[in-house]
Amino acid sequence: MKETFRLMGPASAALLLAACLFAPSSFAQQPAASAPAAAAAPAAAAPAASAPAAAPAPQVAAKVDAAAGEAKYTATCAACHGADGNSGAPANPKLAQQHPEYIVKQLQEFKAGKRVSPIMQPFAAQLSEADMKNIAAFVGAKKAKSGFAKDKELVALGERIYRGGIASRQVAACAGCHSPNGAGVPSQFPRLSGQHADYTDAQLKAFRDGARKTSPQMTTIAGKMNDREIRAVSDYIAGLR
Repeated sequence: MKETFRLMGPASAALLLAACLFAPSSFAQQPAASAPAAAAAPAAAAPAASAPAAAPAPQVAAKVDAAAGEAKYTATCAACHGADGNSGAPANPKLAQQHPEYIVKQLQEFKAGKRVSPIMQPFAAQLSEADMKNIAAFVGAKKAKSGFAKDKELVALGERIYRGGIASRQVAACAGCHSPNGAGVPSQFPRLSGQHADYTDAQLKAFRDGARKTSPQMTTIAGKMNDREIRAVSDYIAGLR
C-alpha cells in the first residue's frame, strides 16, 4: 500500500486513502448466514410414540429338589424299582445312575400315552413336571449295582453284536450310541450297563414288534434281529461294566 501511495500523486493518494478508510473492507469477516427459519424454530411437536409393551419376565426354571424327589420316589416308585433304584425284579428296570433327562422323557411319554404300559401309565399320570424332574434327579444320582451275564454260550455273540453290529443286515453296533461301556449319552441314549437281561430283551422285542413306538431308530435296528440275537445282546449288556 505504501508503494502505491509513493507512485501516485498527492491528490490521487488522498482519494485512494479515503476509499480504503470508508469503503467496506473486502477482508472483513462476513457475518455467518443466518440459519433457515425452519431450522431455528423449534420443531413442531410430533405425536408421542406409544411406549413399547413391556417384555414378559423371563421364565426361571424351577430348581430341582432331590429331597422332594426322594419322598415322591419312595411313595410311588420304590416298590417296583428298589429303594435306591436298583430293582431286584428282572422284569423291572434298574433306574439308578440313569440319565435324569432320559427318565423324565420316559415318564412324559407314559403320561401322554406315547409309551404304553398298563402299570406305568397310572403312576405317571399323577406326576407333575416338577415331580418327574425331582424323581429323576434323586434316582439318577444313586449308584447302579453291577449285573452279570448268565448264558455263557450266547454272551460271545452278544458282545459281537454290541460292539460290531450285524453287517450283513446293516444292524448298527449298540456301542455307537450307548458307548462301549454302556454308559450311554446323556439326553439322547440311555445307560444300559448292568441292566436286567429280561427287561432289555422285552424292550428290544417291543421295539421290533411295534409295541413300543417312541424310537424309530430302535424300531429299525431291533426289526432286523431275531430272538436269539436279542437274547444274546441283552445277556451281554447285563454283565457290561
